[in-house]
Amino acid sequence: GFSWWVQSLIPGANVSDIDHEDAVARVIFGFAGDVDKLPLKTRMKFELAQALTGEAPPYATLMYVWDSKLPVGTVVINARSDRIRKIVVDSGPLQLRRWRDHRRDLAADFRLAFGEAPGALISMAVMTDTDNNRATARTWYGVVELK
Repeated sequence: GFSWWVQSLIPGANVSDIDHEDAVARVIFGFAGDVDKLPLKTRMKFELAQALTGEAPPYATLMYVWDSKLPVGTVVINARSDRIRKIVVDSGPLQLRRWRDHRRDLAADFRLAFGEAPGALISMAVMTDTDNNRATARTWYGVVELK
């Protein structure tokens, strides 16, 4: 499970719109998998990412996000890479300025988002981003627990 506390939303942000794809809160999980079974175009993007950063990207990345408008439960495929999927777990302003606790079945959510069983969990991160909308946001994160 995880928890977050969000001060305010980002005007115009939308995790499904490549030009406004910011989120006040994200908890991100990276998974291993067989990259060789992915399409050539995707493998080439992975190779480029590794050449630029020195690190191979995860086979698949699942994010839990708070979006400004999209309904809770919406699964969004990232416009830049279909290996990144987002699940909206909070939406809109009604729950702002209070702790929001989320208990999720990570494996079930991965199957929902990707249509396959997850590989090994290899990374976890939290992120608040506002760059696409040139805004600011303030979010606090609680402990992320895996059970």
